[in-house]
Amino acid sequence: MLTKKQNLLETIKGGNPDRFVKQYEFMHFIMEAPGGRFPQPGETIKNDWGITFKWPEGQLGGFPVHDDEHKVLKDITEWKKYVKAPVIPTSDEAWAAAIAHANTVDRNEEFVTLFVAPGVFEMTHHLMSMEDALMALYEEPEAMHELIDYLTEHELAYAKALIDHIHPDCIFHHDDWGSQKSSFISPAMFEEFFLPAYKKIYAFYKANGVELIVHHSDSYAANLVPFMIEMGVDIWQGVMTTNNTPELIKQYGSQISFMGDIDSGVVDFPAWTPEIVAKEVERACRNCGKLYFIPCLTQGGNWSSFPGVYDSTNEAIEKMTKEMF
Repeated sequence: MLTKKQNLLETIKGGNPDRFVKQYEFMHFIMEAPGGRFPQPGETIKNDWGITFKWPEGQLGGFPVHDDEHKVLKDITEWKKYVKAPVIPTSDEAWAAAIAHANTVDRNEEFVTLFVAPGVFEMTHHLMSMEDALMALYEEPEAMHELIDYLTEHELAYAKALIDHIHPDCIFHHDDWGSQKSSFISPAMFEEFFLPAYKKIYAFYKANGVELIVHHSDSYAANLVPFMIEMGVDIWQGVMTTNNTPELIKQYGSQISFMGDIDSGVVDFPAWTPEIVAKEVERACRNCGKLYFIPCLTQGGNWSSFPGVYDSTNEAIEKMTKEMF
């Protein structure tokens, strides 16, 4: 029997896996690394960039607050006045918990994985709102290029700190690039503004010992897959059914793998049942096949919004392994 790591590699390299990869099983997340705060349900926080996040009780997640009082970047042409990158911690104490956790992982069995969020695109609209960020791409492209370069340089500095302290095998990187039906920006605009940033970031990780780049975007982004390949993404996690995953596998499977096709919104809700989960898992596995595909909830982490859904999905994947392998 292959290890989790071996089975994953056989799957994404078109080899001979002996079972379906069960969602995030190959990634061992090290969540103790310094460098980011996220709100918990019912909480309002301000992070090190000055961005205020609010997670209202009863909602499925948090989002930045963008009224006039809380918006960090009020004028893109004056971004240098408003945007100040936080200092990256360097003390042994700041990194001790993450290092200790990473040292417990059997790297032959699992990938030591660092969770990096938000990504470059998300940072632009977290600072100034989605509407302002999208308008700025059209109205002030020069300033947006400057801001993106600044964010990229900070992320590269943070990447160096992660590598120096943790020596990760895998990076799980969040940056949502679309809605359920379309990308937020055109492929041409993505190529101009964000592809260069990600080519630098992911090339840096790969040049410094990171074996696997997993990019999360639980959205439509089929029109951006060629750019994902160019920037060095190994696995696109969060691929929704609206992307026509089987067709993407057929077209690009030898260059990139796809993790998802089980839409969280369809199975992860208050009235969920194991039967609903099993139906969606079977559809995904039979349609997408054994290679270049990892059945997974589209949600960006090894959890579910409602208790039991994630574990039930794993059980259904095990059942499909018995039927198809």
